[in-house]
Amino acid sequence: MRTLDLVNLTALMSLTSGGSETVVGLIDGPVLMNHPDLASENIREISGPWHGACAQAESIACMHGTFIAGILSAKRNTAAPAICPNCTLLLRPIFAETDAVNGQLPSASPVELAAAINDCINAGARVINMSVALTEMSSRGEHELEDALDYAIKRGVLVVAAAGNQATVGSSIITRHPWVIPVVGCDLNGRPINESNLGTSIGRSGLSAPGQAVTSLNSDGETITSGGTSIAAPFVTGAIALLWSQFPTASTAQIKLAVTNANGWRRRSIVPPLLDAEAAYQILKQAGLES
Repeated sequence: MRTLDLVNLTALMSLTSGGSETVVGLIDGPVLMNHPDLASENIREISGPWHGACAQAESIACMHGTFIAGILSAKRNTAAPAICPNCTLLLRPIFAETDAVNGQLPSASPVELAAAINDCINAGARVINMSVALTEMSSRGEHELEDALDYAIKRGVLVVAAAGNQATVGSSIITRHPWVIPVVGCDLNGRPINESNLGTSIGRSGLSAPGQAVTSLNSDGETITSGGTSIAAPFVTGAIALLWSQFPTASTAQIKLAVTNANGWRRRSIVPPLLDAEAAYQILKQAGLES
């Protein structure tokens, strides 16, 4: 699959499908659990305002959650990337199954996102994938969200977040947090897609990953092809999950450093480098970590 080769995930995926002890928190929409290509036996739900399984398969929330889950947890040898199907996927739905305005992804408030982050951490997640848009910014909401991200640092939980699709240059409370790995979507040549947000903090701390012509699972039981930064983020999350499955004794700092500094560049650009999963694997292997 060309998208996997672009970020050198193919070789790592040939070594492991992940392990159940590696828990990935997915903060997104609900997931079509009975999709025939989904490794649903490795998926569990934690409580929240919305159910983990889709009630309305045609909703934007269900479509998005199922698509992202397919990138991470589809069965191998299906049309989806299926990066770490043997990892435990922890669903924490944050989007209601209602029609979104203009067909865009439903949004969440900072307070809702903070609660979801805390829930995933307390339920045992080692890495959290966030492909969310924020609304209702307030001082209280920003404070609670920053506290939740700081809590992730204290608990050694990595946070991967989509950079956003507003085609702006700048940052947000999420992308400029020192513990977050922001992810820019790129095309099949490794160049940023037009709608992807860029910025100093994104370039300094983030990564680029496939955000164009990605095929994954759809909520109608079939597959669909789409793009955007929300779709790029789980490629980074999945790579981290595989690395932790392969090197279970690695510390959070070692995993983060291997993934974000695999090419050894000093960050000066507003465009982050491409994820290089194979280089990250070699860094951890050369460190003498047990696999």
